[in-house]
Amino acid sequence: MRAIVCEKYGSADVLELKEIKKPIPTENQVLVRVYAASLNYGNLVLLQGKPFLARFAFGLTKPKYSIPGGDIAGMVEAVGQNVKLFKAGDEVFGDLSGYGWGGFAEYVTVPEDALSLKPTNITFEEAAAAPMAGVTALQGLRDKGKLTSGQKVLINGASGGVGTFAVQIAKSLGAEVTGVCSTRNVEILRSIGADHIIDYKKEDFTQDEKCYDLILGVNGSHSISAYKRVLKPHGRFVHVGGSESQLFQALFLGPFISMTGSKKISNLLQRANQKDLNDIKELLETGQVKPIIDQRFRLSEITEAFNYFQEGHAQGKVVITV
Repeated sequence: MRAIVCEKYGSADVLELKEIKKPIPTENQVLVRVYAASLNYGNLVLLQGKPFLARFAFGLTKPKYSIPGGDIAGMVEAVGQNVKLFKAGDEVFGDLSGYGWGGFAEYVTVPEDALSLKPTNITFEEAAAAPMAGVTALQGLRDKGKLTSGQKVLINGASGGVGTFAVQIAKSLGAEVTGVCSTRNVEILRSIGADHIIDYKKEDFTQDEKCYDLILGVNGSHSISAYKRVLKPHGRFVHVGGSESQLFQALFLGPFISMTGSKKISNLLQRANQKDLNDIKELLETGQVKPIIDQRFRLSEITEAFNYFQEGHAQGKVVITV
């Protein structure tokens, strides 16, 4: 089978398309023929080994996982004798980031709890766009952010992969949603239901008088103090992505701020799990959430896909058609 192999940290140029042995599922595994995959920020971390702290999880001197790729969608080809939830022929999707990665390949073996049945009303490419970004948005809003109906939430970086899911999930939870994006992405946010849109090229929301119950920081480089200023009393800021300085402020200043006042600052480390994936499946099936796909690349175009994704201007998700 063909697979993308990464044997050292570096730029997208270190990725190689190779012919390797097709995996065989163990008694507890599912063999999936991959039809589509997608890119997420975690793929860049796994490729570059940055920030350096990530190497303690991904490999200190070289990648621990030689085949990258977390999000997949495809068809079950075979199952081990202990597998109960799936059978050959099932259409599935899932996030492999907690199970050894390996999605940028024609076939992958995974534990059954990494997968869910693919919603029948969306394509394989749309399904591959959903797991990691969708679950990240869900965990940031519902679990870390404690978002409830009627609250006001601001999503900074609302037009990217996680952001487009966050806008739609927040609406499904009954929130009033403000999305922050650049001028070129205003129409996308309007199309997915954002109540208010702030063009950061024209306006700095941290200097506004409006305050929020929750701010989800998917992108950006504002200081934690700037975010804190536009939180309501007892409001929450959840860091999902953005500049490294913002990450370290959330990690090291956040606990102190949270202990000494009513406003809470936290950092989200997304954790793949089947329960949350099934929640995303339900949102997709009911039409409350629809994946937004910016660009599609073939497996042989993986370098171009990474370079495009790394520019940071994707409108929604970047998908790999396998």
